Amino acid sequence: MAKECNRDQTIGQITSGIDRNTLAFKTINFVRAQLPIWRDDPDRPDEQSEKRLNLQLCKFLETCARNDFPMVRFDHEEYQTGRRSVDLAASLVETTVIGARQHTIYDPILVIECKRLPAPSHDREKEYVTGGKENKSGGIQRFKLGHHGGDLDIAVMIGYVQERSAREWQHDINKWISDHNVFLASYRSVHSRTGHKPGNEIKIHHLWIAMNTGQRHLHPWKT
Repeated sequence: MAKECNRDQTIGQITSGIDRNTLAFKTINFVRAQLPIWRDDPDRPDEQSEKRLNLQLCKFLETCARNDFPMVRFDHEEYQTGRRSVDLAASLVETTVIGARQHTIYDPILVIECKRLPAPSHDREKEYVTGGKENKSGGIQRFKLGHHGGDLDIAVMIGYVQERSAREWQHDINKWISDHNVFLASYRSVHSRTGHKPGNEIKIHHLWIAMNTGQRHLHPWKT
């Protein structure tokens, strides 16, 4: 039996010549629509590990995309700068003109970093935002420095909410971000890059999915 996916008709079809950011937004909408369906899939093994959840999600998105979003392919652990890799990436299934540039199957159009809420240990408490000056492992931090998504204008962070409520995490993470002088906007955070592309901005869309049984809903981050 075919896997049940969210067939959101508003996603529509994508044709050659579309703007890259428009395609990124359509991909974000696709991911947003599938998240609660993936979480509630009766065939999905119950996992807590971030790496295992990432792999599960990638497999689900790729399966759904083949019928409902066929221009895009989802990959697990896409390499970025140096030895770093981002958790998930969306790329094209064939060479396509986006804007005025030809994009191949090797060019991600969107990258996705995923984090558990809470982090697995106290010393990594703020890892959704920052890993500190020495250990640059923070989700937002890596995008801000250009270590992830350095050639993109838009990215996604997914939060697996495993304890507490999304509203409580929103309060804590907004405070951590405020401590690091980052401007917030509705449904996204906007960051001036400080790495190899200083002055450019990266817009991160935050999607939080409640994995704890008491709050099984999708929570786009609002401020």
